Amino acid sequence: MTTTQPAAAPAMPPADQLVQTQHTVVINGVEIAYTATAGVIIMKEEAEKDGVSAGEQARAGIFFVAYTRDDVSDASRRPLTFAFNGGPGSSSVWLHLGLLGPQRVLMTEEGWPLPPPGRLAPNPYSLLDVSDLVFIDPVSTGYSRPVAGESAKQFHDFRKDIESVGDFIRLYTSRYGRWLSPKYLAGESYGTTRAAGLAGYLQERHGLYLNGLMLISAVLHFQTLSFDHGNDLPYMLFLPAYTATAFYHRRLEPELQRDLVATLRAAEAFAFGDYALALLQGDQLDPATFERIATQLARYTGLSRDYIARSRLRIRDDRFVKELLRDQHRTVGRLDSRFTGSDRDAVGETVELDPSLAAITGPYTAALNHYVREQLGFSSDLPYEILTERVWPWSFNDHQNRYVDVAETLRRAMHRNPALRVHVASGYYDLATPYFATRYTLNHLALDPALRRQISESFYPAGHMMYIQETSLAALKAVLADFVAVAPEEGASQ
Repeated sequence: MTTTQPAAAPAMPPADQLVQTQHTVVINGVEIAYTATAGVIIMKEEAEKDGVSAGEQARAGIFFVAYTRDDVSDASRRPLTFAFNGGPGSSSVWLHLGLLGPQRVLMTEEGWPLPPPGRLAPNPYSLLDVSDLVFIDPVSTGYSRPVAGESAKQFHDFRKDIESVGDFIRLYTSRYGRWLSPKYLAGESYGTTRAAGLAGYLQERHGLYLNGLMLISAVLHFQTLSFDHGNDLPYMLFLPAYTATAFYHRRLEPELQRDLVATLRAAEAFAFGDYALALLQGDQLDPATFERIATQLARYTGLSRDYIARSRLRIRDDRFVKELLRDQHRTVGRLDSRFTGSDRDAVGETVELDPSLAAITGPYTAALNHYVREQLGFSSDLPYEILTERVWPWSFNDHQNRYVDVAETLRRAMHRNPALRVHVASGYYDLATPYFATRYTLNHLALDPALRRQISESFYPAGHMMYIQETSLAALKAVLADFVAVAPEEGASQ
């Protein structure tokens, strides 16, 4: 006798998962009540078959955490900031629990990690007093994943990443009635690349004009960071960050150890003066000038003249972090060169790990996983991908045979929207996106002179995540609060 199995029930389409909770935080002595919304929104795309609309097709679930202030009579007019980190492959945890959100990971005042496990505390420097906040995890980071049947690889792409994050911003803005809110983007590291790309995409695809970009540790043109054969630009642009690092570790001569900013101004002048002229001459550089430049480089980097001569006056960042404290069998951090580490041996050319990244990964991972479940009420059995390599190889097909450049995208966006303002925050001890490289890019935007005042900068005695140092966190919060507080009509260029 045969039996007929009942037909399997059709799979349920993926659905949003959202949780709301109520909280308070004290900022500038004022208790602020706010609503937190955490969860996943299913992103869909319009599909066509044989030129005929086939409805919407689910592509991915984007995880986000939003904070909205409760005591606001008209939320549609309140500033709204969308925030994300970079990588590619990084979740938004660093800006979320380090700088902008109402809770922060506890570190020492200088930013050194406390013993495990990680600890959370209310963040009196949160930007929530002046702006609602939405933290976005791009696909494959955090809890964001493609839906069943969709490939994650399609999202690991320069353009698709911008489109998917931009479409989420459009959807959130529509669902929560925020089209009339002044809107800002806050990005860090590769997140600044994404932010500049989004400024163009949101304008051109959705007609969504932004009021401002907050760029933390920015990179807008990858030529400034790429130590490729034939590209001498990074050697000049990294030099002041090498000088800052040597200053911090007291590897400079006494005259240069007196005042960091004054020493950096001298290093900048040398970088764009004699050093630049020497590099541009290549093998035509005469021996006497070579020796003079090597001596000056040793003076501004803390490295030996012999090492610099053997490097042909060209010091890569991955070699510098190994060489500066080699005599102490110590390495320095790339994200934050105040940190030191040690390798198995002191004779290698490059480091085994970045001690500054290792120092923050554990505390932020533990704090986020606890916070999402216990305070925000969202649970998932998926691993929360803090910083994943699963997105590699990342596709830059749009930039084949040329360097990635969103500086031009930013210029076009500012010319199209003259009210768009930009603030760039940089750490002196950042060897991942050095401040001098960022300034070089900003100085080569070719903006209309009337728009140049729309860009401002601030600098901090810390690294890539300058906010892990509390004094820098407090200073950066004040700068960003002033930036967001500018009324839209005040921000327009005349």
